[in-house]
Amino acid sequence: MQAPITLILILVTAAVSLLAFRTPSLAGRLILWPPAIDRNKQYDRLVTYGFIHADIWHLLFNMVTLFFFGRIMEQIITRLTGSVLVYIGFYLSALVVSILPTYLKHQKDPNYRSLGASGAVSAVLFAFILINPWAMIGVFFIPMPAIVFAVLYVAYSIWMDKRGGDNVNHGAHLAGAAYGVLFMIAMEPDVLSHFLGQLTRFGG
Repeated sequence: MQAPITLILILVTAAVSLLAFRTPSLAGRLILWPPAIDRNKQYDRLVTYGFIHADIWHLLFNMVTLFFFGRIMEQIITRLTGSVLVYIGFYLSALVVSILPTYLKHQKDPNYRSLGASGAVSAVLFAFILINPWAMIGVFFIPMPAIVFAVLYVAYSIWMDKRGGDNVNHGAHLAGAAYGVLFMIAMEPDVLSHFLGQLTRFGG
């Protein structure tokens, strides 16, 4: 399956993340730090934070997920729109949209920082689920229908977002997931009827 943009995104993210592991000053410049945006107008941080990660496992989890689902969505979006630029715009805008609620919440907090591609990856994953809700996906090596995973993922993210304390930006995961669904429906409204039809077909 050819999906050059997804592979480029993975390679660039991996390269920047690995470099940032060894260069704290680079990580400090790219990370989402709200005061830098609010005071210094460094709006690029709303995108660059998604190209660095906390550690190798954080990076691997996001990039493996993007590898499996991003390749499929790249092909689907390109086929539906006739341009791979739409897929690129989808991914980059997902980085921005998924982090906006967090940024607005912590806009004046000098102690808050966030990093990682999880919000955009969630957007890609949930766009896939909208297309193929009964696809079997592996969750920590446990196979389950994608739609079941979606329900569990959203419920868990809401619960952990309210609970807090684990240094994971669950709010970005939720915002990214919602954006992935809304983007697909806005791009191709028939996707919603396709999704509902898939659910009904399984139930029948």
